[in-house]
Amino acid sequence: MAIISAVVSVVLGLGISFLIFWLLNWVVERTRDKWKARLLPYVFLAPVIVLVAIFLLYPAIRTFIESFMRASQRRGEGAEFVGLQNYIDLFTSQGFLGVLLNNVLWVIVVPAASVIIGLVVAVLTDRLGKKRETAYKAMIFVPMAISGVAAAVTWRFIYDYKAPGLPQTGLLNAIWTAGGADPVPWMTVDTGRLNSFLIMAIAIWLQVGFAMVLLSAAVKGVPEETIEAGRLDGASERKLFFSVIVPQIRGTILAVLVTIVIFVMKIFDIIYAMTGGQYNTSVLAVEFYNQLFSFQNPGKAAAVVIVLMVAVVPLIVYQIRSYKAQEELR
Repeated sequence: MAIISAVVSVVLGLGISFLIFWLLNWVVERTRDKWKARLLPYVFLAPVIVLVAIFLLYPAIRTFIESFMRASQRRGEGAEFVGLQNYIDLFTSQGFLGVLLNNVLWVIVVPAASVIIGLVVAVLTDRLGKKRETAYKAMIFVPMAISGVAAAVTWRFIYDYKAPGLPQTGLLNAIWTAGGADPVPWMTVDTGRLNSFLIMAIAIWLQVGFAMVLLSAAVKGVPEETIEAGRLDGASERKLFFSVIVPQIRGTILAVLVTIVIFVMKIFDIIYAMTGGQYNTSVLAVEFYNQLFSFQNPGKAAAVVIVLMVAVVPLIVYQIRSYKAQEELR
């Protein structure tokens, strides 16, 4: 039923948008030329506004209202208003505080590592010949074409664990036990959140190619005159990189960083495929799924979504402003 209602909603939304477009276009075509030029942009904007209202604004408002509700304890009744109780329950729960800490670690580690590695690769490959540069960049970019679930399945073979005495088919345990150490169940051990950091390595592997491509284009766009001027002043290659190249590609670095942060804030598939959010690896998106489907608690699930939205929206606003600032400079 949920799938049918979703399909019906999409069809109705598109149908209403097309009808509004056709009606507005019909009205504008019959107005004076003086007003036609002024009204024509709204003919194209109106269907988009309708679609945004139906598929983004309405669900956001509905989720916000749902976050203050809870399934009634009385049989036969629907949801009841509980105010901020869902939020209080979440933020006073040790489990949810652990989820927030995991999210913070993901936001700090994955974007920073992806940008740093991507920038290093972009600079190093830029000094290779054209053929070798293309080959190396293609190899690094390939993971970007892989879905999160496929990447998780691939890396499960690397982190695979077998009991002591059995052949270790996992690459990491094969290396670890080569010196005589006991195999480690990497995904179930949460000492120092090691399993979370190992899952982060998968996300970094996926995002490095994205960072490399954009940063490589930015590095190639740095005017050669500024680099030559630095060399004439006696600057070393290291100083040239940090004092000449990096300041000129700062806008691209920030744009890539914010984009990866937004991706990380919504991360779900990799973690769910690796651990299902167990063993202290859960993040906000996984917590939402568990609250809604595992615990059958739509009120708390909606509250988790609102927390995620509050965290992501400022980043989106910053990114839009950053793009506008870059466009104004051009």
